[in-house]
Amino acid sequence: MGLEESLPSGVLLTTVEKFAGYARKGSLWPATFGLACCAIEMMTTGGARYDLARFGMEVFRASPRQADLMIVAGRVSQKMAPVLRQIYDQMPAPKWVLAMGVCASSGGMFNNYAIVQGVDHVVPVDIYLPGCPPRPEMLIDAILKLHDQIQDTKLGPHRKAEVIALEAEALTAAPTIEMRGLLR
Repeated sequence: MGLEESLPSGVLLTTVEKFAGYARKGSLWPATFGLACCAIEMMTTGGARYDLARFGMEVFRASPRQADLMIVAGRVSQKMAPVLRQIYDQMPAPKWVLAMGVCASSGGMFNNYAIVQGVDHVVPVDIYLPGCPPRPEMLIDAILKLHDQIQDTKLGPHRKAEVIALEAEALTAAPTIEMRGLLR
C-alpha cells in the first residue's frame, strides 16, 4: 500500500525535475540553420505531411534568442563555423543541438580544408542523425529521442556542470583528419 492508493482520483505525484522535463520536451522551438540539401528535408518535416506541430514545434524561429533547439542541417564551412558558434551562444539555456545529415555529423564526402569535419568541433551535439540526406521520418525519430533526453535532464547547478564538461570535451576533440581508421 503506497501513498498513491490513499489519494483521491485526479491527484498526480511527481518531482519538479520530471514536471519541468515534461514541459520542456513538449515546447521545443527550433532555430533555422539550414546550410545545404538537408535543409530541404528539414523544411519538409515542418510541412503539413509530417507536421512537427504534433510535438509542439510548429514554428521554426529565425531569432536564436527565441529558440532552444538548433538543427544544423548540412555541411558547415570554415567560414560559417564562427557564425554557427555565435548563434549557439546567443540561444538561451537550456539549449540542444541536433546534427542532421552525414555532412554535419562528420564532414561527409567533403574531406577537404574548407569543410568542418563534424559540427561537434564547433558546438556540443546532443543527437547525431545520419543519412544523405536523412528522410523526414528520421528527423522526427531523432527529435523523439531528444525528447527522451530532455525528459531526464537535471536542473540547476548539476545541469550547468554537465553542459560545461560536455562542451569542453567537444571542443578539445581531435580533428577527424588526424584520426587513423581503416581507410588511412
